[in-house]
Amino acid sequence: MTLRLMSYNVKGLQQDGRAVAEVVRAERPDVLAVQEPPRGPLGWWRLHRFARRTGLRVVVGGRGARTTALLASPGLAVTHAHALPLPWQAGTVRRGVALARVEGVVVVAVHLSLDRAERLRHLDVLDAHLARAQRPLVLVGDLNEQPGGPTWQRLLGSGTPGGVGGAGGTAGAQAGLAGLLDAAPDGPPTYPAVDARHRIDVVLHDAGVRVVAAHVRDDALVHRASDHRPLVVDLAPGPGPTGV
Repeated sequence: MTLRLMSYNVKGLQQDGRAVAEVVRAERPDVLAVQEPPRGPLGWWRLHRFARRTGLRVVVGGRGARTTALLASPGLAVTHAHALPLPWQAGTVRRGVALARVEGVVVVAVHLSLDRAERLRHLDVLDAHLARAQRPLVLVGDLNEQPGGPTWQRLLGSGTPGGVGGAGGTAGAQAGLAGLLDAAPDGPPTYPAVDARHRIDVVLHDAGVRVVAAHVRDDALVHRASDHRPLVVDLAPGPGPTGV
């Protein structure tokens, strides 16, 4: 089957939550990786209300997921859904990762730090967590970094010898996030939504799946909904070239 993944930073649904839901409904993703979901005392309730508006269900959200959430179509098989809280230091945003196996594909939703050093530290933690994860694996989210930066280099396997692992690499790093492929290597920028200039939202995958189609949605509704444009990628089983 083809699995449609959508990455969308919704800015806490503060800009125009109804427009965000309309964008998602129009794209009909099987899995929606949310960055900056609503938080605070009513955050859980607002996220579940948003999910109902989109026809999806929340499979990971709140608590340790913090700045991420995963939503999925009600008919899909979802297992091993859980959150990974990331280390926090005073003066920075508390961040987390949402993970689940959807129809046999491990989906990892991230919203990485604005701080370069913290992004790399968090990748080390995530890589260790995924050292024994089954494949195929797809990482979806907001890297807060443009292509060519150190985060991209490590995820795509052109950084340290072990990929995402620490200096020199480890066996766990080889089995974790090392050497992912860019699902939309020539995709347009995703931020800001109006007059986008930066490509910081991604879908990265391993060789266990292939890209069937990919696009970044850009229209008046998207401009009103949030400060990011959503990235949508259709993946199918089996190895194949990156991009479309």
